[in-house]
Amino acid sequence: MSDPFVGEIRLFGFPRIPTGWVACDGAALPISEYDVLYTLITTTYGGDGVTTFCVPDLRGRVPLSQGTGRGLTTRVLGEPGGEERHTLTSGEMPSHGHALLSSTNVGTTATPGAAVHLATSSNAATQPYAPLANVTGYNVMASSIGITGDDLSHDNMMPTLTGNYCICTAGVFPQQS
Repeated sequence: MSDPFVGEIRLFGFPRIPTGWVACDGAALPISEYDVLYTLITTTYGGDGVTTFCVPDLRGRVPLSQGTGRGLTTRVLGEPGGEERHTLTSGEMPSHGHALLSSTNVGTTATPGAAVHLATSSNAATQPYAPLANVTGYNVMASSIGITGDDLSHDNMMPTLTGNYCICTAGVFPQQS
């Protein structure tokens, strides 16, 4: 392994933290003990900037490069984003409607089916459905057909593989070019 830069983040495939590194777990570190690392990342990831600063918390997170990509919004160093679980709102659903098909024929059955729709009937309580004939589409207001759903969130994560992100605290100080 080449000499790491202070502040460099690496993904390790083993659970222990190597000497000269700390876990990227959002921990607050004392500036007095990790002054070189503090010089580079300051309070980008938290801390009071007087006695403590925080390392990035990459647990359950996907690292993303800072800057602006083509057609993308700007990403600022240390800025969190995204969500692990999401509940759709009606504003996120595509605009759509539901038609109610009904027949002008007299109802002949009490059971709906693939080609059996609401019908007119002199006895609507017992035979409100008729075979597909003289069918008309009607747009029904949401209040007349009701709203369904449980407002439950769904998983919003891409497939993952867990590793051990660590940040270097003792290595080569990166020079500016």
